[in-house]
Amino acid sequence: MASDGSKQGGGFFASIAAGWSTFGSAMSKSVNGLLGYEGLEVVNPEGSTEDAEDEARRGRWKQEERDNYWKMMQKYIGADVQSLVTLPVFISEPNSVLQRMAELMEYSHLLDLADECEDPYMRLVYASSWALSIYFAYRRAWKPFNPVLGETFEMVNHGGVTFIAEQVSHHPPMSAGHAENEHFIYDVTSKLRTKFLGNSIDVYPVGRTRVTLKRDGVVLDLVPPPTKVHNLIFGRTWIDSPGDMVMTNLTTGDKVVLYFQPCGWFGAGRYEVDGYVYDAAEQPKILMTGKWNESMSYQPCDSEGEPLPGTELKEVWRVADAPEDDKYQYTYFTHKLNSFDTAPKKLLPSDSRLRPDRYALEKGDLSKAGSEKSRLEERQRAEKRIREAKDDMFAPKWFDLSDEVTPTPWGDLEVYRYNGKYSELRATLDNSESLGEINPETTEFNPWQYEDSAAE
Repeated sequence: MASDGSKQGGGFFASIAAGWSTFGSAMSKSVNGLLGYEGLEVVNPEGSTEDAEDEARRGRWKQEERDNYWKMMQKYIGADVQSLVTLPVFISEPNSVLQRMAELMEYSHLLDLADECEDPYMRLVYASSWALSIYFAYRRAWKPFNPVLGETFEMVNHGGVTFIAEQVSHHPPMSAGHAENEHFIYDVTSKLRTKFLGNSIDVYPVGRTRVTLKRDGVVLDLVPPPTKVHNLIFGRTWIDSPGDMVMTNLTTGDKVVLYFQPCGWFGAGRYEVDGYVYDAAEQPKILMTGKWNESMSYQPCDSEGEPLPGTELKEVWRVADAPEDDKYQYTYFTHKLNSFDTAPKKLLPSDSRLRPDRYALEKGDLSKAGSEKSRLEERQRAEKRIREAKDDMFAPKWFDLSDEVTPTPWGDLEVYRYNGKYSELRATLDNSESLGEINPETTEFNPWQYEDSAAE
């Protein structure tokens, strides 16, 4: 196991870990001789170094676009490229980062079970399985649209959950989210850091995720593993998240450490996850094993991490059926988030569903999606110029910047807190008799701070 905690109960997984170590991580190969570009590496998750050159010819980029983009991007190697580069629409999917944040709510019933559970260790089994479940959706290699400053996303009509997310900062890009039902409260401040490596990019989740279980007031803290996106330009893009996911019960000191295996040669170890639930004294209590793209199971264990006699593995989570041959590898839940089935009455005009570039891409009009994306980006720049001229500061509507700065494995984070104003507004709107009909073709997307920024 990767972490100190995960090594303590390694008995059950010792032979498995030894097996994976003979493969190592997925192999990359420089294809300089084929393409003439220094530093280009291609990784085939289903093969070895021998087929790297064939893999480099694959992917969604046309050759001319691919070659030109590679030459332009070389100067950014080693940099955080989130705000430095404008990416083409054809590598995007028709939703925004805020919508992706809401996808974590698909299996929110697992948090309901955690709240109802009296066993403190099973509580972590349910909650960590919920946190892991998002990786099936995150396997998609399409890029979501970056939110405009002030953009929001709302979700209702799913498990009694009300969800709101808002883009609270543009430089650096930061989002905040809040979700709640009768069992739990979920709060997140998200600030990604990236490192561009040529044909791949490392993504570090410099964020804070907290879940409060309402029955006992238990607070859970989540630290996910980093993510690596392979074959950005050359080859078929794919995603891996090797490393530890750690969820800690801040109330009791119990924790769960799940190790995401790196992808090895010919796909060995890809998707595999194993780990343990530990008590506050760091003694293993429950082992967990599975695949993040299929299911997770658990079994009580002894202090050496071995399964207790007379017990058996029991499944706690299994991925729901997904549409076959979906262009963007969407789940049924992701499609619901793009629709108005999960939208509340009187949707905020700043909602991601109303983005004209997103809607055009959803309808298959790449040309219009590209022009609308450029128009939104230019208006955002105009807003910034007006804000600077007036010496104004942008203030989010639904979240407030707190005084808290929390450390993460990848840097310190300023924490935004939900201010409760959205709940007040939503109660008023839901009681309104005048509903109106939402139509993304006629309802204007409006996250803007200044009405006159359109004329800039």
